[in-house]
Amino acid sequence: MTEAKKKERTWRKADGSKLPPAQRAPRPSEHHQADLFELGTNTATLNDTRDRGWELSIFAHDAEAENAAPAERAMQFMHGLKIPEGPNAGKPVTLAPFQRQFIEGAMADTTANAILSIGRGNGKSAITAGLALGGLIGVWDRQPRREIIAAARTRDQGRIIWDFVAGFIASLPMEIRRHFIFRRAPRLEIEYEGDGGGHILRVIAADGKSALGGAPTMAILDERGHWALDRGDELEHALLSGLGKREGRAFLISTSASDDTHPFSRWIDDPSPGSYVQEHRPAPGLPADDPESLLIANPGAPHGIGGSLEWLEAQAKRAIARGGSSLTSFRLYNRNERVSGESRDLLITLDEWLGCETSALPPREGGVVIGIDLGGSASMTAAAFYWPATGRLECLGTFPSMPGLLDRGQTDGVAGRYVEMRDRGELSVLGDKTVPVAPWLVEVMRHVEDQSVIAITMDRYKQAELGEAIGRAGIRAPLVWRGQGFRDGGEDAERFRRAAFDGLVKAKPSLLLRSAFADTVCLRDPANNIKIAKARSTGRIDAAAASVLAVAQGARIAAQPKVKARMQWF
Repeated sequence: MTEAKKKERTWRKADGSKLPPAQRAPRPSEHHQADLFELGTNTATLNDTRDRGWELSIFAHDAEAENAAPAERAMQFMHGLKIPEGPNAGKPVTLAPFQRQFIEGAMADTTANAILSIGRGNGKSAITAGLALGGLIGVWDRQPRREIIAAARTRDQGRIIWDFVAGFIASLPMEIRRHFIFRRAPRLEIEYEGDGGGHILRVIAADGKSALGGAPTMAILDERGHWALDRGDELEHALLSGLGKREGRAFLISTSASDDTHPFSRWIDDPSPGSYVQEHRPAPGLPADDPESLLIANPGAPHGIGGSLEWLEAQAKRAIARGGSSLTSFRLYNRNERVSGESRDLLITLDEWLGCETSALPPREGGVVIGIDLGGSASMTAAAFYWPATGRLECLGTFPSMPGLLDRGQTDGVAGRYVEMRDRGELSVLGDKTVPVAPWLVEVMRHVEDQSVIAITMDRYKQAELGEAIGRAGIRAPLVWRGQGFRDGGEDAERFRRAAFDGLVKAKPSLLLRSAFADTVCLRDPANNIKIAKARSTGRIDAAAASVLAVAQGARIAAQPKVKARMQWF
């Protein structure tokens, strides 16, 4: 285009009439690049990257924004986003009080690790995605080449985070959106080319090797309570070591793990320095449909986040009616309780065992059956005492004194649980590196010295060792030897279950028995016969095994027909 034609060019309205000079569109200012194609008013122009203040309020250079705390910047940013999916899609994000509380604690200057444990459906995805996006575009941290790692148990689980972040990006201004690049293969990534470029959000699965060598500025560990123990620990350690290179933050957001031994539970129960912990978990042992405890685990319900209280109560009643794994899953995911989510058959679920616990024990009457499970140096040795006439069940466990209970608890991943059992009178120590069988049997008999022992039932696997010890201890009582395979073990397990379901087992609240039954599962053979086994390698199920032996033998004794005395007349 020549200079003469440029001077003669006129602007016209849509109807063809000339546009008065006063209404002409202004020429590009010195802060803008020239018209890309030098034609028309609708051609694209790029803004100078140094002029950031008008693009998005979080980049404004006013004193108020500069002095705002990271938590305030994060919440202001998230309030400007729109919900990407669900019944409230398109509405602005409104943070509930518990969400604001978590962000304030997590973004404090002294916080390096933020842990949130809450029931399913309470906006964990919104918090996770909002924090990831804010860290990516530099809402509170303007380091160059920022790297955000969103770690999940599987790639499909991580895809949920990726989709949520992409949905939030759609609510940003166009001048920000055009700086994003979305990649779905070979990895799920979102790159941000603004603010100097080179910023990336990467989704990885629980494979520790995939995070080695990285230096993220933020790491989000989504549903940490349900990662596999070995690979999950590797990934966690790799991420935390990488965060230290750039003073990054870790966010661990999940529902409760299945037990106290899981690393996520350890983060909550024994937090390291620089950790902020926020746990929404009701007290154990409450009914599944208790409304107050449902609101503790689901604080978003009153604010329209997740299911309403009425919906939660309806789901609780359905789970109670179905029982079994449905009730266990509801407690784990919706009530945020630490109960086993084991997919294999549990010998007895938490709710079923809680039905056996009572504060008013029946009396010791009618003779006692003693079940014995003999352990080695690492295992526990346990004895169970069952009175078939009244249904009373007692159980005691014993460990060698070396190593100590606290050290043994650390090795088994249960922290101070063994010490607590000892303080409750449920666990004792005897011997050095192994429990001496004969002295231990003497202590067992002393526990019921005023009772009539109608049977002692034991595993035949250690029949020779136990038989010699019984002789040395001078015990005189009927001995019953049982196998632990699918034949004898299956019968004993079914008899124990039947007695528990029929209300024929009554025990006082026992941490020893709760822990043992939580780790006890049932294996099935092709003929559908069962036998008990450990749910995890370091689980201690000796107390459960002894209880099964005692209750099953008591059930057999109770089922025997009583012979009536006959008198013969001469």
